Amino acid sequence: MATVPAIQSIASPLASAPSNNKEIYEWRIYTLTGKGDSFDTFFENVLIPAYNRFNIKIGAFSLYKKEEKEKRHVLFIYPDITTFHKVKKEIWNDTAFRRSAQPYFDASAPAPVYSDFDTYLSEAFDKIPTHRLPDKSRTLFEIRIYRSPNEEANQRKVRMFNVDEISIFDEVGVNSVCYGDMLSGPRMPALIYLTWYKDEAARTEAWAKFGSHPEWVRIKSLPEYAYTATNNQSIFLSPLPYSQL
Repeated sequence: MATVPAIQSIASPLASAPSNNKEIYEWRIYTLTGKGDSFDTFFENVLIPAYNRFNIKIGAFSLYKKEEKEKRHVLFIYPDITTFHKVKKEIWNDTAFRRSAQPYFDASAPAPVYSDFDTYLSEAFDKIPTHRLPDKSRTLFEIRIYRSPNEEANQRKVRMFNVDEISIFDEVGVNSVCYGDMLSGPRMPALIYLTWYKDEAARTEAWAKFGSHPEWVRIKSLPEYAYTATNNQSIFLSPLPYSQL
């Protein structure tokens, strides 16, 4: 079929590890109904310890600059897709979790602590199959979501990161945490990634270096990367005290 060579030609040359060796990232973006105190207490003392028993790490963040409605951005890091499926079933059979969580569920059913949440599910890139821990000096995180006009363009953008962009990031101080090729989300096709910085000044300096980096200047106009990302979104976050990132 004509489509097979095209798909092979944009596959990452780094794609040698089997898929089950790559982490799975689940982002949940909760829109809270209040300040989030009971939400934070539940996550810190009940939900995160329960997920840790399944070898799942959780990053928890608030918005860096407050908006009208308080939000919580929560990143669940699964070691593989098998663990993702396993925990979805087994967490509800975890007696310790159910016992500790029930007061929260009982209280939040008649008085919800959040109105809803969006979910983004993604698989780690070949270049960085497992997440990188940020430095303790971090105060600013940034989620970036790149949306593509079609699936083929999305795969070319993923390849651009795997082959070129992440290496440039490493040189200029755009500090990587994780990168995910979106498997499911509100708007597809897309990719999502998380970076961190000591502060706003460090981020500004890093992106200025990136914009003038000779490798970026070279690759951004290459025809194989044309029209790969036609809509970009940035979300700035602060780590919560109980975040594991």
